[in-house]
Amino acid sequence: MTFARRELGRTGLTVTPVCVGGGPLGSMPDLFGYHVSDERGVETAVAALTGPFNFLDTSAGYSDGESERRIGEALRQVGGVPEGFVVATKVDRDFGSGDFSGAQVRRSAEGSMTRLGLDRLPLVYLHDPEHISFEEGMAPGGPVEALVDMHRQGMIQHLGVAGGPVDLMARYLRTGIFEALITHNRWTLVDRSAGELIDEAVSLGVGVVNGAPFGGGVLAKGTAVVGKYAYRTATDEIMRRIRAMEEACAAHGVPLAAAALQFSLRDPRIVSTIVGISRPERVAATAKMATWPIPDELWGELDPLAAPRDQWIY
Repeated sequence: MTFARRELGRTGLTVTPVCVGGGPLGSMPDLFGYHVSDERGVETAVAALTGPFNFLDTSAGYSDGESERRIGEALRQVGGVPEGFVVATKVDRDFGSGDFSGAQVRRSAEGSMTRLGLDRLPLVYLHDPEHISFEEGMAPGGPVEALVDMHRQGMIQHLGVAGGPVDLMARYLRTGIFEALITHNRWTLVDRSAGELIDEAVSLGVGVVNGAPFGGGVLAKGTAVVGKYAYRTATDEIMRRIRAMEEACAAHGVPLAAAALQFSLRDPRIVSTIVGISRPERVAATAKMATWPIPDELWGELDPLAAPRDQWIY
């Protein structure tokens, strides 16, 4: 199975419509609710590097660097980064002290290079800058200045920003510094709060990557298994809407996960969609969900079930 590649904004990179998310393969039980062994994590990364997708996303902060370390081991096992493959990572604050200075960002990027075994990083996102003010992020000696310096030095090829609050993400995009954006949990079947941000990103020539199309799991595993949206308890109204989506999908013989993933994939503004994967076999399973036949009438039934603005989770 092959997937046509798309241009990621003005980066010059071309990527598949699905990006393998490396958070779960590093083992983050507090967030995802299950443990992933080192062996399984490396096997999953190998499957990602040798499968139908050419885009893998991770972060220095995922499992305290363990996600990157496992991906680095997988890269060694397959003989390096496959031709045309894009490994993206993110710089993070110090989770103990909260330090998000330029010096910390440089340490974060250098640690990523070591763990991944790369002499330069193709794409690096400023990760979750909502933990500091925009002014702190852009200040002399701050994280953005450090990223720009590393880009000039050739350590980083392309810069992106990844985070939550849509207004803050838009402010960073308007600086003209960032070529790619990750928005997460805010453009799904049920929550459409990133719509205007995505429009603005496209108008600025920024490549949009959509994270968490399953809202933390409920739009893949269903309401009988997951009672949360985006890692917090979902309201009764949100759960009611998702149950109605489940019923509509079942009536058409379509897995809810396929509809949730393809909601993002079919949006022409979105270049790639991140799907967290923690088992090797789920690479192929994700490809199957990405290509599952979905009748047009199902979209007509699902769209009215999205939460209205006053019910958006964010």
